[in-house]
Amino acid sequence: MLDDTLKAQLQQYLGLLRQPIRLIASLDESETGVDMRNLLETIVSLSDQVTLDTSGNDARKPSFVVAREGHTQGVRFAGLPLGHEFTSLVLALLWTGGHPPKVEPSVIDSIQALDGDFNFEVYMSLSCHNCPDVVQALSLMAIHNPKIKTVVIEGGAFQQEVEQRQIMAVPMVFLNGEVFASGRMSVEEIVAKLDTGAAARDAVKLNAKEAFDMLVVGGGPAGAAAAVYAARKGIRVGVAAERMGGQLNDTMSIENYISVLETNGPKMAADLEAQVRHYGVDVMNLQRAAKIIPAAEVGGLVQVQLANGAILKSRSVVLSTGARWRHVNVPGEQEYKNKGVAYCPHCDGPLFKGKHVAVIGGGNSGVEAAIDLAGVVAHVTLIEFLDQLKADAVLVDKLKSLPNVTIHVNAQTTEITGDGSKVNGLRYKDRVTGQEQLVALEGVFVQIGLVPNTEFLKGSLELSKFGEIVIDAKCHTSMPGVFAAGDVTTVPYKQIVIAAGEGSKAALSAFDYLIRTPVPQAQLEEALA
Repeated sequence: MLDDTLKAQLQQYLGLLRQPIRLIASLDESETGVDMRNLLETIVSLSDQVTLDTSGNDARKPSFVVAREGHTQGVRFAGLPLGHEFTSLVLALLWTGGHPPKVEPSVIDSIQALDGDFNFEVYMSLSCHNCPDVVQALSLMAIHNPKIKTVVIEGGAFQQEVEQRQIMAVPMVFLNGEVFASGRMSVEEIVAKLDTGAAARDAVKLNAKEAFDMLVVGGGPAGAAAAVYAARKGIRVGVAAERMGGQLNDTMSIENYISVLETNGPKMAADLEAQVRHYGVDVMNLQRAAKIIPAAEVGGLVQVQLANGAILKSRSVVLSTGARWRHVNVPGEQEYKNKGVAYCPHCDGPLFKGKHVAVIGGGNSGVEAAIDLAGVVAHVTLIEFLDQLKADAVLVDKLKSLPNVTIHVNAQTTEITGDGSKVNGLRYKDRVTGQEQLVALEGVFVQIGLVPNTEFLKGSLELSKFGEIVIDAKCHTSMPGVFAAGDVTTVPYKQIVIAAGEGSKAALSAFDYLIRTPVPQAQLEEALA
């Protein structure tokens, strides 16, 4: 089950246990059940702090609970937590055994303060790179609050449940039997969703903050680079971000970042946040910008109003709010989102094993998705609006060599159809003949590029016809004291390395602005108050 290298690493981790733990297994004679027994026996053999109890009789078999010695409640894993979820298993073992998690103490306080009965079920797939964050968050919550119960369910081992609940995207979270959320979420986001008063309390704290010298809005590669470069100048820097790491969190493999041979998005996102925090930057996560107010209108300091009503003030601002997946905007897309309409082939592809799916988009992301899916599903239909695929030639050649792929160019998607509960087809119009065609299928993956996150800036500063922030060679925007960097701007080629470089440039330009601009009277008065 585990090779010698993994066993050695696991034994080293288990040496960090501070108190004994017990694995309570509910097994059967299925192949997964046999594999689970082997896995659990291996874990027990690596530490005298871990014991195995096979007397469990949970309705979900095979499954096991990670519990403190003398307890029966803990995190339950239904199916094998391997692949991307092996780390989740290791952390559940460590946290249950008393090893402290790497989260802020305030997060643990918030978890422990939650009152009520919370029974979570989270469905994941072993190939999903978004799932571990959710699994680990809910595991942490169950370990630190006895009123929270968490069951982690590997969809491949419980296909009947997946079909009955019509789960077509992971991670999918149920709370007390009802759909709670889908997609990637951090522990802070989950707690905030449960604690309805959290936003108001956050607003009070944020309003009380002193003015920054530089405020970075957005926490992706551009924002992180800007924050690091600014903080190294010795000035007061803050980062307000919806989620640190931005779109990196949704990126599977990264093989073109210079000096890094290979990594993945979530790891790079965590590394960026760690470096930003290392320099003492004030990180304000889960904060969405709602409005920007020019310094000239409010006494010499630029103001950024957040969605929760709080207002942050700064002498300079770097906007790096990035971009998000573009929607195809046809009937059925929103209705069947997570019911057959998906945006991440790596995460959700395994749920469509043996089925017919479509990919909308003939660029690199669309063709790569189609190639990836072709190895899992029965058949892939690729829909491209233009008269030819826009992807790199090597990818197009690979796609055309696959026997279970059909390509339609000059095809305009007009509707995603369904039976009221899930997708059952896609309708497109042939742009040459004008005829409409209906393709019967069970899933649609949308891969048509990005749209900049600039809705809150309309009417405040200059945007391009595509909604991007217009900048010059030094990242200046049309608003004095406000700079911009990364995918949200008019800079061509939306790449991680380019965003990081632009973020650094924006910070240097903003610092140059600061040393040439007198400190506003409002900030001086605030500092002396």
